[in-house]
Amino acid sequence: MWHNVQAFFQQLMAEVQTTATPQGADYIAIDLWQLALALGFVLLAGAFSRMYHLRLERDLFFGTIRLFTQLLAVGYVLHIVFAMQSLWLVLGMYTITAWVAASLAARRVRGRGIPVLLPTFAALFCTCFGVTLVVAIVILQATPWWKPQYFIPIGGMVAGNAMNAVAIALERFFNELHLRKGETEALLCLGASPAEATADMFRVAMRAGMINPINAMMGVGIVSLPGMMTGQILAGVSPIQAVRYQVVVLLMVTAAAALSSFISLRLVRGRCFTPGGALRAMGKGMP
Repeated sequence: MWHNVQAFFQQLMAEVQTTATPQGADYIAIDLWQLALALGFVLLAGAFSRMYHLRLERDLFFGTIRLFTQLLAVGYVLHIVFAMQSLWLVLGMYTITAWVAASLAARRVRGRGIPVLLPTFAALFCTCFGVTLVVAIVILQATPWWKPQYFIPIGGMVAGNAMNAVAIALERFFNELHLRKGETEALLCLGASPAEATADMFRVAMRAGMINPINAMMGVGIVSLPGMMTGQILAGVSPIQAVRYQVVVLLMVTAAAALSSFISLRLVRGRCFTPGGALRAMGKGMP
């Protein structure tokens, strides 16, 4: 495989240098000068910030730089992964995606004095990988099952939405545990287990984590057209096929959000109590 790397990179550079639409592709290609025109939108936002003294010019500038660099870098990396068709590259990218998602989710609840990164990573990786695997094998019937064209984009969508659900669920759980600390300790003194003492808080946190996926299903097609569906339509895919893909995406995202929130809450809740069942002291980051 590696003896073709040099030839591959030469081909990649040749493709990067041309901006023509591939033969037979039913979409409108965006040239670099057209991409530059799109900067007018962020310049408009910067003008409003300047006019009304919002002081967002710096954030807009660096946000735009990161937008271009990160997405272009990811685009070239995906081009390489798609061309090489390597199982290990696909699994490596998926592991990195799950780790970054877990880090971002854990950052939202840091300062509580309870380590949540590893439990969050375990919940996101196992759940999202399992859901993506089922979609690839059972629903799409991709061959091979790890085909990068399907596995990486689907896995990224699942991990991104599950990350938001986990972050919201954990934050709500810690807030509830702080506000109802006295109630929890009283139940523990009466002989309740940590699971029994926090059962209602667990349900509240789970419901909070599921709000966004449920709202997405409620409003899809009426309030907005989802990104994946819109992208496929712009790429020339039949609207009916784009709708079918979007239905699969929303259903799998909802399942992943529920499972990852449940697993992460179970793992993190266990770390909030000592082996003897006493509530641990929360960190200074608690509200």
